[in-house]
Amino acid sequence: MGGQAKGKKKGKPKRKDINPNLDPRFVGVSPQERMKLRAHEKAKKKSAEKYSVLQLLEKTEECMDSFDFEMARLFCQRALDVESSNLQALDMQGHICSELGDTEKAKEAFLRAVELSPDVGHSKYMYLGQINTGQESVDFYTKGIQVLLSALEKQAQITQSEAAAAAPADEDAELPTAKDVCVAYCSVAEIYLTDLCMEEGAGDKCKELIERALQYHHDNPEALQLMASYLFSTERNQEGKEYLLKSVGLWLPAQEQSAASSSTDEDMQNEIPPYESRVTTAKLLLESEEFEVAVDVLEGLLEEDDEVVQVWYLSGWVCYLQLEKAKELQEREGREVTEEETEEWKSLQEVARSYLTNAKKLYIKLRCDDQPMSEHVEQLLSDLGGELEGEEEDPLLDEDYEPCSDEEEEEEEDAAEAPMEH
Repeated sequence: MGGQAKGKKKGKPKRKDINPNLDPRFVGVSPQERMKLRAHEKAKKKSAEKYSVLQLLEKTEECMDSFDFEMARLFCQRALDVESSNLQALDMQGHICSELGDTEKAKEAFLRAVELSPDVGHSKYMYLGQINTGQESVDFYTKGIQVLLSALEKQAQITQSEAAAAAPADEDAELPTAKDVCVAYCSVAEIYLTDLCMEEGAGDKCKELIERALQYHHDNPEALQLMASYLFSTERNQEGKEYLLKSVGLWLPAQEQSAASSSTDEDMQNEIPPYESRVTTAKLLLESEEFEVAVDVLEGLLEEDDEVVQVWYLSGWVCYLQLEKAKELQEREGREVTEEETEEWKSLQEVARSYLTNAKKLYIKLRCDDQPMSEHVEQLLSDLGGELEGEEEDPLLDEDYEPCSDEEEEEEEDAAEAPMEH
């Protein structure tokens, strides 16, 4: 009987085996968090059993293409749960987190990719250069350029026939190009024009880097514009204006054609610099008093996205500057104001007030935080006679509009269980 009793006791379940607090993951964790962790583990196991890493990354890419970055992050994380060292998944996670404003998580993903593959793939270094500042940013860009140049050199050593046999032409889109090197050099040059502008020899380094960029892509609009910025900063304004107008001339016709036809042609879109770069173009054109070209650039920007306060503000300011310049010319000539001039000035004044009124309203709606711009808008409106009253409300300023908020996110557990078939 003693043996039977011992056997019975031995078969009794021990509480410590099912005590969740003994699992290191659950130590000091609230019951709610513990439930989330268990749900995550369950979803992770389910994904691993049902979907391959490749399938998960395909779903990630689909979500990214449709700008559903929250769902993309979940699919990408599932892929990394299955294969934590997958370079494509890490690269995607870095991009997704950057889009969602999670800079630390993006940096973590890209640094992990650097650790796993330091000498292959330049894009992770480019993103780390963007995320960081100052000398640290320069160091990442410099390493990225080294990887780029090494890859280009290897490409050059492969004969055309061998390259064709190794990879079909339509699969070569990810290979680095001379334009990539140009853009990378521009990124470093811009740091010496801004963050590190007070460093000894910063101006010379900036110029040298832009010249290198232009060696790789001599008609790159952004490199030409950066050279214009450098020349303006050294008070070589006429040279700067020449570079600026050459840059704008390379892409403005494509922007106008795209706006006129509502075209989404990829080749045409590739000719046009990024939105933020064109905002900088408009500022430089104002600085160099190329007001008519500035108007063309700003009209294209508004056509593309009419919810950017700075573009409304610059549009109003350029009209104000045109008005002031016309008045100065008339005074300098010492003659009476013509009836035609009176009408033109009145029109410019009303258009400027309209743009600036929209800028002020949108500034409030979007809860912007740019006090100098807000104060300048108020000053310009005061000089022009105040806001326009009684205008029909612009659709972009509809009362139902609310700025996007990161707080309005789906719960992770629900999203993790979202159907994967579409």
